[in-house]
Amino acid sequence: MNGQHLVIGRIGRPHGIRGDLTIDVRTDDPEYRFAPGSRIATDPAAAGPLVVDGARWHSGRLLLRFAGVDDRTAAEELRGVWLVVDPADVLPSDDPDDFHDQDLVGLAVVTAEGEDVGTVTEIRHHGQDLLVVRRASGGDVLVPFVAAIVPEVDLAGGRLVIDPPPGLLDPS
Repeated sequence: MNGQHLVIGRIGRPHGIRGDLTIDVRTDDPEYRFAPGSRIATDPAAAGPLVVDGARWHSGRLLLRFAGVDDRTAAEELRGVWLVVDPADVLPSDDPDDFHDQDLVGLAVVTAEGEDVGTVTEIRHHGQDLLVVRRASGGDVLVPFVAAIVPEVDLAGGRLVIDPPPGLLDPS
């Protein structure tokens, strides 16, 4: 991924035989971003742009059909492709607690007591958002991105402060 785009989704496995694809949604406005007729840039760029032909929800997952992707074989070729938008096309949020993944990746993580924990390398969206923090000592730890555990996000200072419950940082 390059830093010039915002991720709005990732193409998952095909669904059925007519070219429908599951989408790992990374935007809080999927009805707008994935509306039929929308033209979506991709990473890698050579995979797109893709034009949404149809969108529907099935068992809690977004299924998209793209123009020209008419069967499972064509759909399978798009698996793993990132769906992206230009940051200029994203309206800033009025919510001071609203962050994009790329705002958080790379931030230093410290405890409320000032202890270095590591660096945010990824955000996972599984029911609740999880920060993947690469420990300076090696390995990753998952930190739920909730106000009780992450009371401070200081984008200007390049860090976020966590107040981890016992055992979160040392699962042994």
